[in-house]
Amino acid sequence: MLIHPQIDPVALQLGPVAVHWYGLTYLAAFALFLFLGSRRLRQAPYNALQGQAAWSFKDVEDILFLGVLGVVLGGRIGYCLFYKPGYYATHPLEVFFVWQGGMSFHGGMLGVIASMVWFARSRGRSFWQVADFVAPCVPTGLAAGRVGNFLNGELWGRLADPTLPWGMVFRGAGDAPRHPSQVYQFLLEGLLLFMLLWWYASKPRKQGQVAAAFLFGYGVFRFVAEFFREPDAHLLWLQQQTGMSMGQWLCVPMMVGGVGLWLWAGRQTTKP
Repeated sequence: MLIHPQIDPVALQLGPVAVHWYGLTYLAAFALFLFLGSRRLRQAPYNALQGQAAWSFKDVEDILFLGVLGVVLGGRIGYCLFYKPGYYATHPLEVFFVWQGGMSFHGGMLGVIASMVWFARSRGRSFWQVADFVAPCVPTGLAAGRVGNFLNGELWGRLADPTLPWGMVFRGAGDAPRHPSQVYQFLLEGLLLFMLLWWYASKPRKQGQVAAAFLFGYGVFRFVAEFFREPDAHLLWLQQQTGMSMGQWLCVPMMVGGVGLWLWAGRQTTKP
């Protein structure tokens, strides 16, 4: 049985400015996106596009900027709608209290989709071309976020068998060992999904198939990880009545949509 280390959330103190570990993981996610985006420009079909259709590093920077806005706005709104609709319906001003915490990946994903729609229309490009570009660059950012969750000792897992060698006791979660679900998600939704998706995207695919692979892959890995992640206390009733957590229910349309999109894209007559 392991004890979660008491890590100071502040990584560096520069006078009155406190640099938090969680903020550093976000910076790492942004840096990884820029790096992978620059590498993605060298892959087909983006390396063959010319003229007004050509992609540049400026496009990668613009997508990142719009994507950050989509993550923040979509993640917050999604959390309020998916996880605590009743509370925020009676406390609408607290929707803007982002410092109190509460973000939803699925809401953030919808925000990113909206930002990609805006980018595609403003540049006169196909939405699926943009989505296929972005998809392989996302999992490393998710992995960085899970590192932040672990450092903060939040979003811990469900109770584990006391004999589990890597069972961990988290502060605020009692004295019993739990699954370090943040590590599971780091490995599944982050590293494994990235490796599979980067390999898949490195080969010529029809437009939409890389984005479809991301939807399906994340849905599957998150669905599995939810078996080990402790549901939010106010949503335990959903787990008890249906046998599935809110996170798993939100993954179902991702998996179905991913399969449907992949099949639809495969029937298209032209490759990107």
